[in-house]
Amino acid sequence: MANELLARASLPPTSELLSRTIFAVYDAVKAANEVVIHKENFKRFSIHLENVSVILKSLSKEDINNAGSLQKTMAGLNREVEVAKQLSIECNIRSKVYLLINSRKIITHLNCCTKDIGRAISLIILSVSLDVNSGLNKRVSELCQKMLDAEYQTAATDEEILNKVEIAIQEGNVDRSYANQLLTGIAHAIGVPMEHGVLKREFEDLKNEMENAKSRMDGAEALHMEQIVAVLGKADFISSAQEKETKYFEKRNSLGERPLTALHSFHCPISHEIMVDPVETSSGKTFERSAIEKWFAEGNNLCPMTRLPLDTKILRPNKTLRMSIQEWKDRNTMITISTIKSELETNDEEGVVQSLDKLYDLCVEREVHREWLKMENCITVLIGLLSYKNREIRRRVLLILSMLAMDNEENKEDIVEVDNALGLIVRSLSRQVEERKLALELLLDLSKSKMVCSLIGNIQGSILLLVTMLNSDDVEAAKKAHELLENLSFLDQNVVEMAKTNYLKPLLQKLCTGPENMKRVMTETLSEISLTDQNKLSLVKDGALQPLLQLLLNDDVEIKKVSAKALLQLSNLPENGLQMIKEGVAQPLLELLYCHCLQSPTLLEQVVTTIMHLAKSTTHQQAEADQISFLDSEEDIYKFFSLISLTAPEIQNRILQAFQALCQSFYGFRIRKRLRQISAAKLLINLLEINTQKRVDALKLFYCLTEDDDHGNISSHITESFIKVLLNIINVSDDAEEIITTMGIIGKLPQESQMTQWLLDSGVLKTILTCLTDQHKHASHKIVENSVQALCRFTVSANLEWQKSVALEGLIPVLVQLLLSGSPFTKQNAAISIKQFSESSYRLSEPIKKPGIFKCCFGGQETGCPAHLGTCSVESSFCILQANALEPLVRLLPEPNVATCEASLDAILTLVDSEAPQSGSKVLANSNAIAQMIQLLNVQAPRLQEKILTALERIFQLDEVRNKYKIVATMPLVAITQGKDSRLKSLAARGLAQLGVLDKQSICSPVLQSHCCEERFSGEDVSAQNQVKASVQRKIRQSIAEEYPGLEPVLDDILPKKSPLIVAKCQNHLNLVLVNNVPLFFSVRDGPYMPTLRLLHQYPNIMKKLQVDRGAIRFVLAGANIMCPGLTSPGGVLDEDVGAECPVAIMAEGKQHALAIGFTKMSAKDIKAINKGIGVDNLHYLNDGLWKMERLD
Repeated sequence: MANELLARASLPPTSELLSRTIFAVYDAVKAANEVVIHKENFKRFSIHLENVSVILKSLSKEDINNAGSLQKTMAGLNREVEVAKQLSIECNIRSKVYLLINSRKIITHLNCCTKDIGRAISLIILSVSLDVNSGLNKRVSELCQKMLDAEYQTAATDEEILNKVEIAIQEGNVDRSYANQLLTGIAHAIGVPMEHGVLKREFEDLKNEMENAKSRMDGAEALHMEQIVAVLGKADFISSAQEKETKYFEKRNSLGERPLTALHSFHCPISHEIMVDPVETSSGKTFERSAIEKWFAEGNNLCPMTRLPLDTKILRPNKTLRMSIQEWKDRNTMITISTIKSELETNDEEGVVQSLDKLYDLCVEREVHREWLKMENCITVLIGLLSYKNREIRRRVLLILSMLAMDNEENKEDIVEVDNALGLIVRSLSRQVEERKLALELLLDLSKSKMVCSLIGNIQGSILLLVTMLNSDDVEAAKKAHELLENLSFLDQNVVEMAKTNYLKPLLQKLCTGPENMKRVMTETLSEISLTDQNKLSLVKDGALQPLLQLLLNDDVEIKKVSAKALLQLSNLPENGLQMIKEGVAQPLLELLYCHCLQSPTLLEQVVTTIMHLAKSTTHQQAEADQISFLDSEEDIYKFFSLISLTAPEIQNRILQAFQALCQSFYGFRIRKRLRQISAAKLLINLLEINTQKRVDALKLFYCLTEDDDHGNISSHITESFIKVLLNIINVSDDAEEIITTMGIIGKLPQESQMTQWLLDSGVLKTILTCLTDQHKHASHKIVENSVQALCRFTVSANLEWQKSVALEGLIPVLVQLLLSGSPFTKQNAAISIKQFSESSYRLSEPIKKPGIFKCCFGGQETGCPAHLGTCSVESSFCILQANALEPLVRLLPEPNVATCEASLDAILTLVDSEAPQSGSKVLANSNAIAQMIQLLNVQAPRLQEKILTALERIFQLDEVRNKYKIVATMPLVAITQGKDSRLKSLAARGLAQLGVLDKQSICSPVLQSHCCEERFSGEDVSAQNQVKASVQRKIRQSIAEEYPGLEPVLDDILPKKSPLIVAKCQNHLNLVLVNNVPLFFSVRDGPYMPTLRLLHQYPNIMKKLQVDRGAIRFVLAGANIMCPGLTSPGGVLDEDVGAECPVAIMAEGKQHALAIGFTKMSAKDIKAINKGIGVDNLHYLNDGLWKMERLD
């Protein structure tokens, strides 16, 4: 009893026992967490240990009485924890490659440690189970079970490496490529970089482990490690090139100079060939595997040599013999390669080809042969052979070099280090197809080395040849060329060279995604290289604009300049210009222009030229379709135009060209209007007066400003001296474009008497005559066109003096000649001038003097002009008959150009519009003009048809003419009465009535039937309002545009396409056209649309005008129709171009604005001739119901 008490007293306390073990477990956990190989497995193991420490801590809090039993079980646990700790430490200090190779052993050991610790824990609980609570017992039981069930596995990648190692050991003759792949996998698995120094250290550590195994007398492990070291030693990263070369030459120098004959045992007894895979049978004899397997397959089961029975299932690899055969082969191959090298250096081309074939076969056979070939310095010799003219030699050399370069960085570098190697390879790209493909494949392999990439691009013509191959019919070759270019594109300089050959994909990629410095380099390149139009389009389409725009917005002025130059390069195509405007390039360019360009002439020129290109792009049809405008604000126009005063002539011309283009764009009307508002004409006139060279751009822009019949801001700046400048330009210039434009300006100048007189005083008629007759100097038909158009201002019938000046200058015969030979536009204007001359002929024609008594007896009676019934001549009365102009005019009637046809008709009809219409009608009948006019009724040209119908009504007053053409005219007139145009229907019906086809009493214009219903119009008369469909809206717009051509520039403002168009139907067949509830146009039945007076006051020049005298005003404002005397008396004004049933504005003597809108009952000429009755129906007048209704809500 005393001994037992003494023993208990000597035992340490249970808490101390448990604390020691807990610390031991902590150390083991720490060691396990530091393991770098099999980290996942050791992490799981450390978690189990941590759970053990938690159990032990809980146990230390229990009141345990059985300390002796606990001490024994704790000792067992401590031993197992120490074993686990040592395993972890071993895995931290041993070679990483060694640990990987022994993964399976380590995992097995770790599994054992986990289970042993689990069992030790269970024993502890058994020894103290009576002293602990049931909850702790349960936790311990669960932990023990988890540790006993735990299974650690070797990682899949580790297993793959171990399998490869086993295959390499079994094969015994793996090549360098296999060793490299194996080493790469090992490096990845153990977590070390693929660097020579690092891998070399790991390899040396592995060799130390091998030596340690030998010192431990562990033969099996030592042999296994030796085999692995031998395999890995073949990898490039383990042995340096110098080490391999030293080892090779040590072996090769130990050999003789002649190949050795194969030993008898190397031959297969069955096939008598040298064996590749020797295997030993159950009889102990060795055969080639394929030969003995065939022997068995043929039903033989006796040994071919001993004739003893064989176990066909037993075939053991004879590794020793195989290694001996391989050693013999290697020895002979070394000698062969050395011999071949000497043969390649001879001049025997046939022998060289044969030697290259041998060398190729050796390269194909084994990778190590390629290493030996390199060590023998054959690469230099092979590169030299590429300069041979023999195609077969070059082809074979390229094949061998491709094999050497394949997956071997050192060989690639060795190839390119040979003098002019890359140059010779690149040269082959330009040769025969097969050689070109081989050279391409070789360069593609070489390009996988970045060092080589930097050299390939430096070879002259290399990138150009590769880019050319991209378009090859050989899809595979094109694909490889593309891949090679992609490899080369890592270097900026190569990308620049590619761009110079118009291969822009790499440049665009770097421009879009590269850092700012790279973007700048690419932008500079883009700005300097020559680009095809297709490439420019592709660059913009593929996204080049946004990075360039970002650079343009950069704070660095130099970067802005680079970007501006690149944008200039792309901007000269209309499609690109429109895209630039869309993407917001315009505003930054203008800001750059105003802030930085004036100090830099080069930048100023570039930016202004780019802006000019953008302006020109707005004339492209797509601009209108997409509604793309540029420089549209008054401020931008003013600022940009003002630069003309601050810049040199070259820049001035570009600015002028920009505005020319803008004036010709779909929104040109607004541009021209704003230029006139800022007095652009004044600056242009100053430029033309002081500048004697390169005036054409200023002239063209001035010509643009003379359009639209808006001369308010132009006339005041035109002086007599400017007129002389214009004529001087025509007289002295040799530039046809200048002459064309200047003559166009003369034709477009404001129709002011003083200006016309300045022109006459300055000799304009002689100048025009010269332009029309001197075909050698003025060969352009455009000069003739503009000259004839300019002449029209001097032939107006309102000024006989001007007409006489033209006639005396001899221009009338020239005009007649142009009716026959000019362009359609020339013929049109020639006809207009002849028409204006002919309008004066009747009053200038001299009456025929009555013959004296002697002349009656002895001489014939003077007949006079058949049309004017007097004495006519070209110079005195401008008679078109005397000028022989009638026949050419009649010949123009069938012209396909309607404007030409109409001008000719107007000239012809002057013969029946005179005071002797019957004589004129006879002349027209005799010249076949009437038949041609009737034919023209079939042409769908309402205005032309109206003029003919009006004229026929007058012509058919002559019975003989009416009877002659009755049959011919009936069908065209009937066809018109079946049409939709009410005016034409009415005129045609009157014509049919005149021919006796219809009863006159049945003919009444629907317009006249209903116009009076509108006089008392008010808002209460509206019966319905409807928003019309798009198709109907287009028809209304078209009808209004045709009726009032002067509205066309502003029609979109009056009738916006996106605003709903409302048609209000009212009583008495009245229709109103409303936009935003404002009445703008009205029509009666199917009659023409007429503007309201409020709209007419905004656009006063859109309608033809008639003026009443002062006495008629009060009657018109009371709603009365306009009588003929009110229009023909002094104070009244008639426009003789106004026909019957035509909408007109009624003006008043002394008043600025129209006081009514009416519909003529007869033509202006008839009003003048008849001078009685109602001339115009009054449809809408000031202060009537429609005037008072400003809105219809």
